[in-house]
Amino acid sequence: MTKLKLKWQTELPLWLILGGMFLLATLSWSGAPAQIPVHWNMAGEIDRYGGKLEGLLAIPFMAMGIYILMLLIPRFDPGRTNYPRFLGAYTTIRYAILVFLALIYGVIHMSIRGHQIAVGTVVPALVGGLLIVMGNVMGKIRPNWFVGVRTPWTLSSKTAWVKTHRLAGWLFILTGLMLLGVSIFQPHWGEELIVGSVIAIVLTTGIYSYLIWRHDPEKVPPAGTSPADDA
Repeated sequence: MTKLKLKWQTELPLWLILGGMFLLATLSWSGAPAQIPVHWNMAGEIDRYGGKLEGLLAIPFMAMGIYILMLLIPRFDPGRTNYPRFLGAYTTIRYAILVFLALIYGVIHMSIRGHQIAVGTVVPALVGGLLIVMGNVMGKIRPNWFVGVRTPWTLSSKTAWVKTHRLAGWLFILTGLMLLGVSIFQPHWGEELIVGSVIAIVLTTGIYSYLIWRHDPEKVPPAGTSPADDA
């Protein structure tokens, strides 16, 4: 099985991010209130609280789970041999997700400490930044079964894969820039725009990948769809 060749120089910052979140949870546990803000509405008002376990540990454990999962994925991916070809992009995505979660966790801790956070501005800006970073590496992702735009058509046509990911990269970047603008000028639009953008990107890339696949003379049948021999 192919597995990522880990270098401590690459992993150390990620370990520090994870360790920092758990350390912050430990240091904050005794002084944290029984009810901790875990969700804000579009007006930036807290609309759901959770207990200490959820408020202080949910995001660190989520980050830990994602970190471990993204280390294991290449071991089980049928397209595992392609991972070395986009290792830089894959590493960037791993970093981007963990940094994003750490910053969201920081927002929660600032709220715990009584700071007034303009969540309607901060969260769309963070999501926008995440999309811009990921958009810049989308075009470098090579065919695999777990990372990127995986439709029946991208998985059975290299041309559809490459062109769809180039389009997705631009859509991510444009959406990220739009969210950054919204976070400054119309922060109450943030949540609606995030949901609408996700739906638009999924539909656009799905339809586009089909159109490219349809005209690709080198496309192959998706796995398991070829007619089986009669027994």
